[in-house]
Amino acid sequence: MNDHSDLAALEKLKTRIQGLRAKTTDNGCTEGEALSAAAKVAELLDRHDLSLTDVEIRDAPCERRDFETHRNKRIPLDDCIGAIANFCDCRVWREKTPAGEARYVFFGLRSDIEVAHYLTELIDSAVRSELGRYKTTADYRRFRHQERHLANASFALGMVASIADKLTAMKARRDQANTGAGRDLVVLKASVVDAELDKLKLTMTTVRRPTRRVSPVAYDAGDAAGASLALDPALRQP
Repeated sequence: MNDHSDLAALEKLKTRIQGLRAKTTDNGCTEGEALSAAAKVAELLDRHDLSLTDVEIRDAPCERRDFETHRNKRIPLDDCIGAIANFCDCRVWREKTPAGEARYVFFGLRSDIEVAHYLTELIDSAVRSELGRYKTTADYRRFRHQERHLANASFALGMVASIADKLTAMKARRDQANTGAGRDLVVLKASVVDAELDKLKLTMTTVRRPTRRVSPVAYDAGDAAGASLALDPALRQP
C-alpha cells in the first residue's frame, strides 16, 4: 500500500464515520442506536489496521485531535476518556486552552484519533440526553432543589463509569480476536505512538482529584442507563 492508497483508505474510513455520526439524537436516532455504532466503528477500524503492513504502521505519522469541552472545570466525561483512548489505541491528556477552558487531546495514528474523537462526541451527547430524561422521572423529583446539582453529577458519573467498563470489555474482545488472527497490533501501534510522543518532549503531571460526594441513588440510575445502552450487542446480558 502506497501513500496514496493509504490516504484513500483513511478517507473512506472517515466517510463511514461521518455517516455514523449523522445517526445521533439530533437526527432522530435513539441514544442506544447511536452508541451501538461504536461496535461498527471498531469493526471499521480493525479492518483498516489489518489492511496495513507492519512497515506501513511504523511509518505512519502520528497526529493530535482536540476535543473541546467548553468548560473550565472537570466534567463527568473525565472518567471515561481514558477508556476511549485505550479503545482506540491512542494516548490522551487534558490541557487548558488560552481561554482557560479544558480540552482533551488525543494523540496517535490518524484513523485512531478520528475514531476516538467520534466516540467522545457520541458518549458526551448520550450522557446529556439521558440526564435530561432522568430529570423528568419521579425519582429525580424526589431530590430537594439544593440536592439536584449533586444528583446530576452523580447520574452522569455512574453512566460514564458504566460505559467505560463496556469499552474496556469490548477492547479486550477485539484484542483477543486480532491476536488470534496472528497479529498483535496493540503492541506494534503502542510502540509507534509512544516513540512519537517522546519526541514532543511534553511535561505530563498527574493531578489528584478531590474526593467527590455522590448520591448513591442517582449514581445507580446513571449506571443502569449506561448498562442499557448497547455499545456492542454481544455484551448485553441474556
